[in-house]
Amino acid sequence: MKTTLLLFLSLLIAPLQAAELGDLDPEALGFSDTRLARVSDFVDHEIKEGRLAGAVTIIARHGQIVHLASAGHYGVDDDRPLDTDALFRLFSMTKPITTVAAMILYEEGAFHLGDPIAKYLPELGEMSLLIDGEQVAPNTPMTIEQLMTHSAGLTNGWHIEHPVERAYRDAALQKSPDLDTFIKTLGTLPLRFEPGTRYHYSVATDVLGALVERLSGQTLEQFFHERIFEPLGMRDTYFNVPAKKTDRLAGSHLWDAERQQIVPMPEGLLPPPSGVTLFSGGGGLFSTAKDYWRFCEMLRREGQLEGIRILGPKTVQAMTMARLTPDVRDNGAKEYPASHLYPGQSFGLGFGVITDPAQSQVISSQGEYSWGGIANTKFWVDPEEDLVVILMTQVIGAPYGDRLRFDLKVATYQALSTLGSSNP
Repeated sequence: MKTTLLLFLSLLIAPLQAAELGDLDPEALGFSDTRLARVSDFVDHEIKEGRLAGAVTIIARHGQIVHLASAGHYGVDDDRPLDTDALFRLFSMTKPITTVAAMILYEEGAFHLGDPIAKYLPELGEMSLLIDGEQVAPNTPMTIEQLMTHSAGLTNGWHIEHPVERAYRDAALQKSPDLDTFIKTLGTLPLRFEPGTRYHYSVATDVLGALVERLSGQTLEQFFHERIFEPLGMRDTYFNVPAKKTDRLAGSHLWDAERQQIVPMPEGLLPPPSGVTLFSGGGGLFSTAKDYWRFCEMLRREGQLEGIRILGPKTVQAMTMARLTPDVRDNGAKEYPASHLYPGQSFGLGFGVITDPAQSQVISSQGEYSWGGIANTKFWVDPEEDLVVILMTQVIGAPYGDRLRFDLKVATYQALSTLGSSNP
């Protein structure tokens, strides 16, 4: 009886192990094994040319990993070969996780998408527009859905030629000790534009993280761990990296335009990997490629993974459909081109969504959803082809970031030998 039970358990566990280790036959999942090698060739070339120090890539189809590879080193000043379980700063790839956290509460009836955020965060109830130097009340309040679609009227302080941007920069929001202080400070700043009229990439997802804290009575760190990471088996995703795992941190790099090369990130420019108390829902997490794949796989499976349901399938469907009107999308796209909304792309709840593959300037699928981080981490989920693709690397300010995404997409899609979402 004991032997039979052990045999049953080994058969049950084997598929998952094979998927995680990339031991499956790509041909059986609709890939050309030979052409799939071009993904590694692409990464190796970028490393050889000095544009990346190292990278981890994952390609999965029908829930099984067909490509898992690491290349290069932990850093330009760390010659250890990069491991597949290296930890990376996710930056804005934190945003989809925060949006999922908020939608968990939405499903529990904690709020409606059209609710004004000030109903739950009253500190934001007096924000006004700055017009010709005068404070003017907005016509409509910012809503929770607008936060999720970056159309709430907020900004981020990146473009200091505008007085509102300078005000955000001077406020040093990201140096707040916690989210309550962040929200209190934000409430004293002007809106960048009338809520609901323009897509504008912003600190909106940090506000969403504060909403999760306020409604749940937990820190964002606690909520993520209990409601997302632990159920999904994401054992290597943190706001604060444990001391015993810091040797697995991939080095952060900065593009040096003068020298035309990547250099180690100067000390003090990034938050430390531990001791953090401001849990940035917009960009504060560390994770591994395999952990983030588990999160994406939950989404691809319409809200569940290995029998654990995080969201209902209709909720995932609602999150991954384009929600910007043409005017709202185009107004934002004109101001912030490639790095935020690409041609043929709109925005859902927490994700960029492909609406027109023919206009996307690279091979894509209708309904594909994705996002990336400022250090050139990238992912996308393609429901049409049943694909999840992830790139983990750490280079900020590189002028070739868009090309990295394009080249990875080309290398991935050219390797397909069969099309469609059905498992052959």
